Amino acid sequence: MTWLELSVEVDHEAVEAVSELLARYGYNGGVVVEPAWTPGDEGPEFTYDPARPSILRTYLPLNATTEETRQRIEQALWHLGQVRPIGPLQARTIAEEDWANAWKQFYHVLRVGERTVVVPSWLEHEPRPGDVVLHLDPGMAFGTGLHPTTQLCLRLLERYARPGLRALDLGTGSGILAIAAAKLGASPVLALDNDPVAVQVAAENIARNGVSQMVRALEGSLGAGSRMGHWLSGDFGEQDDRRGTQEEGRAALPSAEQRDDARLREPRSMPRFHLIAANLIARVLIILADDLAVALEPGGVLISSGIINTREDEVQAAFATAGLRQIERLVEGEWVALVHTR
Repeated sequence: MTWLELSVEVDHEAVEAVSELLARYGYNGGVVVEPAWTPGDEGPEFTYDPARPSILRTYLPLNATTEETRQRIEQALWHLGQVRPIGPLQARTIAEEDWANAWKQFYHVLRVGERTVVVPSWLEHEPRPGDVVLHLDPGMAFGTGLHPTTQLCLRLLERYARPGLRALDLGTGSGILAIAAAKLGASPVLALDNDPVAVQVAAENIARNGVSQMVRALEGSLGAGSRMGHWLSGDFGEQDDRRGTQEEGRAALPSAEQRDDARLREPRSMPRFHLIAANLIARVLIILADDLAVALEPGGVLISSGIINTREDEVQAAFATAGLRQIERLVEGEWVALVHTR
């Protein structure tokens, strides 16, 4: 099979919107986000410069409908470009044997926080004493550690993850946050995603990092999330916001019938968690506010990220209404991560 790689250069504030757009059309919702890199002082480590534009990529199998899809994406980008700076859509064909490795050139060793280091599985890295090393092969799943929303979560996990905490990584993507929580001591850790491709990639990364005894990757979500498509796809299910019935909003701990549903095959009963990491987007966090509150143990910690600053007030209001109390806020550019307790 031959593939069409689509790429576009966007400013920092347009990354979320363009990622959502590309995920609607790209193969398995896969989007590669390549921020502007600046080499570190020593070794192969890089940091990113939010003042410079990022490049987003997705891939389409080349067939009779590919050109029509490309035109739709190009038209949608034109409309987004009336609001934020967005470059022209670039396209190139890639042979099947090259496609699997095409995106690898865009990843580097990345140090996040005080001691977390994200190392692509195909690169070598000599850790420093005390480093928490995450060996990652993102595949076509979202959540590589490159995006500032993921980095905010990693920094907060360094503060809140500790031995003995039962943890949930909701919308796990590549599994990076679940793996980080486990390597910081949390156990057991449940990594949930309603994208089966992400679940497969996460399971492979969990095994690669030697934490399979602590972390399980399963297909599913909490409450209202079980009615959604992948959160980047724009399919938010029937409940368009958190103003549903009380039963809809409290569906985080599933009934026996819900536990038997194919979208949440295991575990047979959903426990409450001492620590939840939910790196999603503001709209989904608002919809899931009640579900997250119910899934959190009293005194537990919820780390939420993927929040653009223009929607922070809405997320805070939804969480407050759900009975969650904010204890911390972390900012990276226009992105916000919040920490709540119950």
